[in-house]
Amino acid sequence: MSHTTSRIEVMKNAYTAIVQKDGRLWIGWLEEIPGVNCQGESREELMENLRSALTEALEMNRSDARRAAGEQFEEVRIEA
Repeated sequence: MSHTTSRIEVMKNAYTAIVQKDGRLWIGWLEEIPGVNCQGESREELMENLRSALTEALEMNRSDARRAAGEQFEEVRIEA
């Protein structure tokens, strides 16, 4: 099956952030995505930084997977 990018479908997922205040900073990690962790001067800034880091990590993982698969692949949606 050949892959075409004629349609883009965005799948919304929910992730769990572990957050804590550490002195002057807020720090946080996403439970489900290794390596996605951030800090911010406020809780709001931390959450914005986590969203940005999550988006970047997912885009990078998607790009790596597509590059590894080459031109012939099938996308299959799975749910846990």
